[in-house]
Amino acid sequence: MTRRISIFGSTGSIGLSTIDLIRRDPEAYEVVALTGGHNIALLAEQARALKARIAVTAHEEHLPALRDALAGSGVEAAAGAVAIEEAARRPADWVMSAIVGAAGLPPGLAALETGATLALANKESLVTAGPLIMETARKHGAHLLPVDSEHSAVFQALVGEDLSAVERVIITASGGAFRDWPIEDLPSATLAQASSHPNWDMGQRITIDSASMFNKALELIETREFFGVDPGVIEVIVHPQSLIHALVGFNDGALMAHVGPPDMRHAIGYALHWPERRRLPVERLDLARIGSLEFRAPSDERYPALRLARAVMETRGMSGAIFNAAKETALDGFIAGRIGFTRMAGVVEEVLTQLSGDAGLINDAFTLDNVRAADQMARERAAEIISGA
Repeated sequence: MTRRISIFGSTGSIGLSTIDLIRRDPEAYEVVALTGGHNIALLAEQARALKARIAVTAHEEHLPALRDALAGSGVEAAAGAVAIEEAARRPADWVMSAIVGAAGLPPGLAALETGATLALANKESLVTAGPLIMETARKHGAHLLPVDSEHSAVFQALVGEDLSAVERVIITASGGAFRDWPIEDLPSATLAQASSHPNWDMGQRITIDSASMFNKALELIETREFFGVDPGVIEVIVHPQSLIHALVGFNDGALMAHVGPPDMRHAIGYALHWPERRRLPVERLDLARIGSLEFRAPSDERYPALRLARAVMETRGMSGAIFNAAKETALDGFIAGRIGFTRMAGVVEEVLTQLSGDAGLINDAFTLDNVRAADQMARERAAEIISGA
């Protein structure tokens, strides 16, 4: 039976890997919507090739170019955040949420409200509004599947298991571009150096987040929200080979590890075919050739983002939205050359300290409007700190 699918963030690395998989069995899928950002040529090429019903760019100024690129194809063109959210409300069976940042939250919620299965690669959705996401899925009978490789690994390790028997959830981290740098050299790290990942080919923002470990900080919070485990059982370990994606420890002392190549098509394919397992075009590991695996404990001095994430998990409420908004704004500041690499964590900590004292803000009810308000306040405060105001 043909499945209706939509891909939000189709021109990014996750979107490209998702399209690679569906192009291998095109008769099995009917593409409803594709969305992208500035790469209009690629978005239009994807929409034409997959015969999508609608293609949406996040940037309204690109709408004329998108319309021109799709002329005569029969594919509808649209632009802007409202258009993306409307596209997410179109009936689909399976939706990939791969928009980077807090912008991925509204379309993800809209897709869940239709009852679709949401494959969640947008970690910010659970970080900023975990209770809202989980309740929306429950209310509408929608399935929520993790696509981050770490959370997919935990999800797979828990199949058939009783969550009450879990003692440890260990998510692995590559350590990023600076894992072997002397700590005293980190303040002088350049944008180009932070934008080069040793194991993965990802977008610039995600790669920098890997170097600072802010991506893993988000994943700590995401683990808490998705699986509902106590923050004290969640651990991070640096694993430079990126072959073990996560481990789950049980009350009998056993550790269940998910091992596979550093290829996002594994986690995407698992979510695409769930609850079945199907053959995927990923490397089969030669363990004898690999020989050994390396692990090391992460240092809070090198990766202060992890310490901040644990504080967020304890505070909960709107602190996740504040943390993410401050992080995104600090990242913008680093990319623009306004602050140094290590200053990003300092900006986030200052925003958390300033806004977490507002009990009314932190404990607001989980609605999309309240999350957006906390997000905006944190962005404004972070911008003030970066500008020196």
